[in-house]
Amino acid sequence: MRYISTRGAAPTLDFRGATLTGLASDGGLYVPETWPTLSRDEIAGMAGLSYVDTAVAVMAPFVGEALSREELRALCEQAYGRFAHAAVTPLKQLDHDQWLLELFHGPTLAFKDVALQLLGLLFERFLTGDSEGPLTIVGATSGDTGSAAIDAVAGRANIDIFMLHPAGRVSEVQRRQMTTVRAPNVHNIAIRGDFDTAQALVKAMFNDAAFSRRFRLSAVNSINWARLMAQVVYYFYAAVRLGAPEREIAFSVPTGNFGDVFAGYVAAKMGLPVARLVVATNVNDILHRALSAGDYSSAEVVPTATPSMDIQVSSNFERLLFDLGGRDGVALAGQMSGFEASKAMRLTEAQHSGAATHLISASVDGDGMAGAMRWAHEHANETIDPHTAIALAAARRQKLDVPMVTLATAHPAKFPEAVERATGLSPSLPSRVGDLFEREEAFDTLDATFAAVSDYIAGRATPRS
Repeated sequence: MRYISTRGAAPTLDFRGATLTGLASDGGLYVPETWPTLSRDEIAGMAGLSYVDTAVAVMAPFVGEALSREELRALCEQAYGRFAHAAVTPLKQLDHDQWLLELFHGPTLAFKDVALQLLGLLFERFLTGDSEGPLTIVGATSGDTGSAAIDAVAGRANIDIFMLHPAGRVSEVQRRQMTTVRAPNVHNIAIRGDFDTAQALVKAMFNDAAFSRRFRLSAVNSINWARLMAQVVYYFYAAVRLGAPEREIAFSVPTGNFGDVFAGYVAAKMGLPVARLVVATNVNDILHRALSAGDYSSAEVVPTATPSMDIQVSSNFERLLFDLGGRDGVALAGQMSGFEASKAMRLTEAQHSGAATHLISASVDGDGMAGAMRWAHEHANETIDPHTAIALAAARRQKLDVPMVTLATAHPAKFPEAVERATGLSPSLPSRVGDLFEREEAFDTLDATFAAVSDYIAGRATPRS
């Protein structure tokens, strides 16, 4: 399997190269040269498979010759052996057609663990015997990516991680899960700005020729293809348990950076019968406006009780636009350059109509979120976090006559204040992280400027060999 950039000018890489590189050198995102497909019989054969065996079947075509199936299985067994539920991503039924896919049974209680536990092992495997020098991971987080990435690489040889989070705009649990990890290769940075600013700083460092020559940069955000690849698995795992490929399944996805829902799009391109993907946003609704009206124009970020969705620039949307626009890297590079300059863009007719064949969208405000949390508690005896509630509210608006699976992306105890306001319940952290508030924090707060952040990293990271 070969990987190409959405902007058409970066080198074509194999899976190992795309994983270690993260962001393409032309500012684009790596995607497979072609989408691998699975037959109906192959999908039907996943019924009854363990999560690990499902993961191997789904990911092997993307990995290509970089790993054998046996090597891939061993890494998956190690990654998912840390999850608290034997099914890894179990399904729960809410009513006759509404389901929850629980993605928060990993070590940091969020869906990001599903991909990042594997990504950390892939980094370690691909760096073994490597002569190019240590890896410097630079990432931005709106909440859960940071803690999951730090847990995945803390203490690993030949890796330094620098994680940027917007100061005061993540929950206390999310922040502490990052800042209480005391490993010499972990560096937490709070920036005086929002997530979009943090994400822009990360991209700027990748695109700065002098900085990227000095340090061997890689990414753990969903700009890294390997992260998205691992997320494709749970769409197959859930769908076959609800009757695929004999019937279609719909999914509702709480959406900020578009990575999780794009993984569902990839599953559909591989042959999974996905009726629709519901792109559920909060009031920061750039994706809803883009999908419903073709207007991809950013606005000021509104802080909400769903901080992981408080985003106005969704990086992975570029991958969708590339695929729907005929995979024309030159055209997309021009389109994205215009957006980066003006923060406004119209989708082409091909992009807008193509998206409509797979995606529908909804914007849910705070009242709708709280109402979904109350409904889940009162009608299904389930406590859900506010991000999941956004997606559940959007799911319950749809009339698709197929099983509807809402992705439950975080444990409710990560957002106790929002849950208590809506339901009167105060969810407790699982015992495996119960001492979180007793641990000492360590992080540095910086101005949201390229100079401040790049100088900070340059003073602590190990340069290339």
